[in-house]
Order: sequence, then C-alpha cells, then structure tokens
Amino acid sequence: MEASHAAYAAVAAPTVVPMTPSAGYLLRMFREYQSNAVIREHYNYTGKLKENKYKDGLKPEAIAFLLICLLIVLENAVVLLAIWKNKKFHLPMYYLLGSLTLSDLLAGFTYMVNIVTSGANTLNMTPVLWFLREGGVFITLAASVISLLAIAIERHVTMVRMKPYQGAKRGRMFALIGASWVLSVFLGVLPVLGWNCMGRLDQCSTVLPLFAKSYILFFITVFTAVLLAIVVLYVRIFHTVKSNTKHLGSGPQRKGLARKSQKYMALLKTVTIVLGVFIICWLPLFILLLLDFCCPARSCQVLFKADYFLGIAMFNSLLNPIIYTLTSKDMRRAILRLLCRRCLLTKDGQVKKIGVPFLECSTSKTEAPSHRLEGLEITVSSANFTPSTIKAIYPRMSKT
Repeated sequence: MEASHAAYAAVAAPTVVPMTPSAGYLLRMFREYQSNAVIREHYNYTGKLKENKYKDGLKPEAIAFLLICLLIVLENAVVLLAIWKNKKFHLPMYYLLGSLTLSDLLAGFTYMVNIVTSGANTLNMTPVLWFLREGGVFITLAASVISLLAIAIERHVTMVRMKPYQGAKRGRMFALIGASWVLSVFLGVLPVLGWNCMGRLDQCSTVLPLFAKSYILFFITVFTAVLLAIVVLYVRIFHTVKSNTKHLGSGPQRKGLARKSQKYMALLKTVTIVLGVFIICWLPLFILLLLDFCCPARSCQVLFKADYFLGIAMFNSLLNPIIYTLTSKDMRRAILRLLCRRCLLTKDGQVKKIGVPFLECSTSKTEAPSHRLEGLEITVSSANFTPSTIKAIYPRMSKT
C-alpha cells in the first residue's frame, strides 16, 4: 500500500525542466526591456540626468522645433500628393524622388514623436519604447541615404550605360524601392534585436545612452561608404555628359540634342543639390557621433548639446521640397496647381497673367520659358529615349 502510494506521488510530482542558458538570457533581456529603471541607470551613468531638460516640460526651442516638424510633414505630403495626382510623374525617376520624399515626411513625424516624448517623459519610458523612438530616426535617415543611392544608380544606368528603364521594368524599380526600405528598417532595429549596451555601461553612447558605441560607429561607417559611392557615381555622370556634349552634330539636330543634354544636366544639378544639402545638414551630427565614440562618459560636454545638432539635420527634410520646387519647373507647376489652381489658372486651364511669374520662374538657366502646362521635361525625368537617340546625343559612348 505504501509502495503504491509512493509510486503515485512520484508520478504526480511536477518535473522541473532545467532552463537553458539561451532561454535564461532571453528571459533576462525581456525583463530588462520592460524595466523603467534601466533608462534611469544609463542616463545617470552618462551624466545626462544632471540636465534640467529631464526635470521640466517642453522648452520654447522644443516647441519651435515641433512647429518646424509639422511644416516638414505638410511640405512633403504636398509633394507626394503632386506626384501621385500627376500621371506625368509616374516615372522611375519620380518614383525614387517619391521614396526620398516619403522618408522626409516620416522623418518629420519621428522628430515630432521624439520631441513630445523627450525631457521628463524619457525617464518614464521602457527600453522597448525608447528603442522604437530612437530607431525611427535611424530608419528614416537610412531610407534617405539609400534613396539617394538608388537615384544615383538609376541616373548612372540611364545616362552612362545607355539602358533607360522601360515600362516593363517598372516592377523592378518598385522592387528596388521596397528593398531599400526593408534594409533601412533592418538597420534601424538592430539595437532592439540585441546590438545595444544594456548590462555594459562602459560601452554606452553618451548621446544615445542605450546604444552601443560600436553600433553607432558601424552606422556612420555604412552611410559614409554609401555617400562616397553616390559622389563617385555623380562625378562619373557629370564627366561623361560634359565630355560628350562637346561632340554633338551640327545644324538643327545639334540644337535639339543640345537642349535635351541641357535638360539632363538640369536634373543632375537638382539631385546634386539635394545630395549636397543632405551632407551639409547631417555632417555636424555625424561628427558629433564620431566624437561620442571616442570620448569616455562625462568627458565631452558638447555631447550634451546633441539636440541642436539633430535640429540642424532636421532642416534637410524641410529644404528638400523647396529644392524640388525651385529647380524643377514641372514640379513647381504641379505643386502650385495643387495649392492654388483658381489663383493661377483660368477655367479652361490657361495660365493667368498673374500666374506666369510663379509658374515660369526657375533657378536653372537651362529651362526655357514656356506657357504650356503639360509635356515638359518628361524625357528628362523618365529617360525614355531609345538607344539610337542616346547614341546620337553621346557619340563617344556608342563607340565604346
């Protein structure tokens, strides 16, 4: 009887499964990601808790930045709407510009979220929320840089290798845009996947106290390499176009081809200006992050002013729609028609006299005045030339 009872007890007793090291690590990581004390520990270690910004609410400069972010969202939303509503913009080059514009719009939104949840609200966040907040900025930055690279590749393929994108290859262009966003999201979520400094305070960034310095260095290295690749592509494009423009034919054909070549150069100047503004706006923050990698905790006071460096970078997303409007006549017309059609156009679509200065002015000397509203510069943006046309424009390339 006792033996049977003992056997039953042995069967009924719960068995304890030993926890594997990997399961224990995941459980500990989950607990840390939900612990608000981790945020305070890291901010205290880097010395950021000494700042008054984590005790008070939003300061006046933060409210000003918030209004700028709202303007960024509205500006880029207008550009995206103009591209979507105008069929003449449903072309590879404008798809890529649309991807860049979308990254700027999301950048403005993520900046707004960052500002609203900063200050004293930061200390009330869990690490998961903190990673999502900061990761959003990195994702939009990655999308901007990779979109610029995709634009450079498209221009290079079209103008140097004489392989324009046809309608059948539109799916390939969307695949390129989708892949760029997938890669951007992957780069931005690496910290929340484990590449962070939780549990290793001596490896933490001062600007971003939960990010590992090694991740920040990796991020800067990747994007520096991408920017250098973009510069190399544009240098090659400019060199090829300028050298072959000098060898055009004569007579009426020369004038027509020269006009097309000038339009090529006008579009190249637009995207080059966008690239230059991007570098100017983001370079100070990149330098600050490099300094962050080199400086031990609490040793470089300039690192505590990172918000101002981010504010400078934020202006890049504000300036891009202005650049599109000033340098592209078609884009300017589409935006102005979208915002103030009744002010500038008659009911039958003709330009009013008051609208001519707005629709015809341009910072590009290569754009000739015209009162027509449709059919301009489509060949520039789409590169929808046949190989024979391109060979006629650039005879050297046809021989090589």
